[in-house]
Amino acid sequence: MLPQAEVLMTDIKKREEFMEISPDKGEDIEKWSRTSEPPTADINVHIIDVKEEARCDIFSASQCRSLSDSLSNRLVRRIDLRLLPASMFIYLLCFIDRSNIGNAKILNSDTGDSLAQTLRISDQQYLIALMIFFVAYIVFETPSNYMLKKFSPSRWLALLMLCWGVLTMALGTVHNFAQLAAVRFLLGAFEAGLFPGLIYCLTFWYKPEERALRVALISATPTLGGAFGGAIAFGVGQLNHVRGLEAWRWLFIILGAPSVACAIIVFFLFPDFPETSTWLSAGERELAIERIRGVASLGHARITWRETKETLTDWRLYLHYLIFVSISVPFSSISLFAPTIVSGLGFEGLQAQLFTVPPYAIAFVVTIVVAWIADRYEMRSWAALTTLTIAGVSYIAQGALPPESFKARYGLLCVAVPFSYASVPPLFSWLTANLRNTGASTLAVPLNVSIGSLGQIIGIFIFKSSEAPGYPTGLFTNAAFQIEGALFVLVLRAIYVRRNRQLASQTGVMKWRL
Repeated sequence: MLPQAEVLMTDIKKREEFMEISPDKGEDIEKWSRTSEPPTADINVHIIDVKEEARCDIFSASQCRSLSDSLSNRLVRRIDLRLLPASMFIYLLCFIDRSNIGNAKILNSDTGDSLAQTLRISDQQYLIALMIFFVAYIVFETPSNYMLKKFSPSRWLALLMLCWGVLTMALGTVHNFAQLAAVRFLLGAFEAGLFPGLIYCLTFWYKPEERALRVALISATPTLGGAFGGAIAFGVGQLNHVRGLEAWRWLFIILGAPSVACAIIVFFLFPDFPETSTWLSAGERELAIERIRGVASLGHARITWRETKETLTDWRLYLHYLIFVSISVPFSSISLFAPTIVSGLGFEGLQAQLFTVPPYAIAFVVTIVVAWIADRYEMRSWAALTTLTIAGVSYIAQGALPPESFKARYGLLCVAVPFSYASVPPLFSWLTANLRNTGASTLAVPLNVSIGSLGQIIGIFIFKSSEAPGYPTGLFTNAAFQIEGALFVLVLRAIYVRRNRQLASQTGVMKWRL
């Protein structure tokens, strides 16, 4: 570290009394009831901005701030390089393993060798196999976040990866509906903790205004998963009957193996908490802790029953959960039925797999751009409202067109899919920005995904094969939930604005992030 930087870090440490005044060092800073307005005085004392607090005898105030900015930015870049690529790759593997059943269902159907044809399962049985995955998802998400906090992210995520990778490969060995349903349930149990766990990990490392773009980079990976999944399925389709196995079996075996192999790497290299990070220097570790104190979760903090009770009884959070139910309906229906939808648009066989790629490729770009705007301009609610509205209108237009208007409907699919996915990062960032203690983050993030999974169960049943190629029920249901989600966003924003006005009139400080 530079000598000037060491002087600054020493000075910051000497002035610790200005950074933290807490009766209990083992507890989170800023423990205010989620059912009442946050106390202004406490927050003003405990929320630390290193850039504003840095003072030293050698440099002027402006020089200190500039040096502190440089140190903080360099640290954030180090954290980004360590945490984000790993998180994105892990979630990419998870999503591909989860959703490739949609590709397997119709893979080589023109030769009678698809999953549905080989196992001789009905459409209803296929839907049940999809649904049982989300049942396990709902049950195990919240407990998984507690286990992640207890055993550390690297150990817990590595265990999850190992188990879901093995189970994905096991799907390639099933021979009837019962086996398919059982393996899908176990797959859901082990995949349940990954996405809320990754979002939870971000709260240990980043400030609220830094999270939306990073949530986007992680949550946008399913768009790459959809693109890669279709392309991989197209290639694996050529392996039909190699060594006596149908191509859909090879698909599960090939896609499950990387998760098993990468679990070992995750165990040794995935970052845990700033307080225990050995890959940071002592000065960097201290700065990583201080820069987020009071506005983020703490790795060493214990989760108390008081925090749990306050989180469960905070009615404001349930509006966040309802919005996530609304966006989860198209999220699951599109990811699981994209090959079927594209097939209904006039593309058949392996060509249907290939044409699922463009909507997801566009979605990745749109999701990142929207998240950057939401972070840069503190416009989380407006970003969510805009994306939900555009997606809803696109679904309505697609459903209103004649079924034989293949090109126009495919073009609208390339609009609806990107904006459906793009609403996820701003909504997650909005939720986590208004959760400022470890207990609330530990519980509210997985609850958001768990309750949202009810929407994913709904999404399973809305695209009916009997309505091909128009699928009016699926398209109009997606539209209704997207518009409903947009209305809930407006209601929640109005609540936060009203609370901020009340706080501003009393203290002159606005607390709730929009």
